[in-house]
Amino acid sequence: MNFFKKNSPICVVTVFAVTLFFGCESNFKEVQKSNYSDFIPGGDADKVNLKYTDSGLIKVILVSPKMLDYSNVDFPFTEFPKGIDLTLYDDKAKTTRITANYAVSYGQTNIIDLQGKVKIVSQEGQTMETEQLFYDQKNEWFFTEKKFKFTDIKGVSNGQGIDFSKDFKIINSQKITGEVESEE
Repeated sequence: MNFFKKNSPICVVTVFAVTLFFGCESNFKEVQKSNYSDFIPGGDADKVNLKYTDSGLIKVILVSPKMLDYSNVDFPFTEFPKGIDLTLYDDKAKTTRITANYAVSYGQTNIIDLQGKVKIVSQEGQTMETEQLFYDQKNEWFFTEKKFKFTDIKGVSNGQGIDFSKDFKIINSQKITGEVESEE
């Protein structure tokens, strides 16, 4: 009993410190939880079949088994983790078909990143194959720095690095090899 009378200020300070310590730990955990946010999509869709029209004409048909919409983040994007099958239509209803195992469309930049067995086939039979390809929707322009294989009626060419218009009328390639029939 004499011990508590003699050391009562120390006991009070100790009890206060222990209470404060455990009280802060609990509040700290709550603060951590409030600052933690799950990176989850704002929307999730299965078996997607979207048709985009302009002035009554179909411009794009997008088919995908899975779509995740991240429009709720600072840099919004839409992800297609199970791939896409995309058909683009020009003003004369000519088609360009694009398939890829994975795709991400960035809303602010209008760039689509296509990855994994990317294949583009035009209505005229031109085919482009690569592992990654970017598509600038605003300028209707494709580009990559990856290896590619391009096939058309003139022959087959391989290379690394290419950019081209969606109708294949303008093609700029780098480090190209292959056999192509000349017009001479």
